[in-house]
Amino acid sequence: MSRRPQPEPVQVVKHRRDAALDALVGGIPYLRYLGIRFDRRGDELTAILPYDEKLIGNPMLPALHGGATAAFLETTATIALAWSRLWDEIESGRIEAEALEQGNLPRMPKTIDLTIDYLRSGLPRDAYARAKINRSGRRYASVQVEAWQDNRDRLFAQATGHFLMPQAREDG
Repeated sequence: MSRRPQPEPVQVVKHRRDAALDALVGGIPYLRYLGIRFDRRGDELTAILPYDEKLIGNPMLPALHGGATAAFLETTATIALAWSRLWDEIESGRIEAEALEQGNLPRMPKTIDLTIDYLRSGLPRDAYARAKINRSGRRYASVQVEAWQDNRDRLFAQATGHFLMPQAREDG
């Protein structure tokens, strides 16, 4: 009678997922410059843009720079798309999390277009964003992103983007 393999301890799985996400985010220098990081709960990601004075575009208000807001929304969408694919690859065992930590990062989705709605001024405080993937096929993806600060129901910006998905690398 054969025995089923024991499931991995939850701490091992959590560490592997967190290390993979850290490697993915850490591999993009612009995210490090802006200070953007991601909080993972299961397969859901929340992007965090910590307040920094360099992000202020209008010191008279003061308000977050529109370019910083746009970068925050775009990178939230890009990381969400990359993570959704990477999650499946890691869980299936096709990609080892340790390989990611050594810099063998997957190709990232490329932005086709991004439409941003600035709903109100971004205040000088931390901002948060979540992406909703509407469609993600082999070649194309559509994503919506919402950003807020103090109140999840009071968005300060939102975006809709279309992305070219990277083709799988050929082995051999």
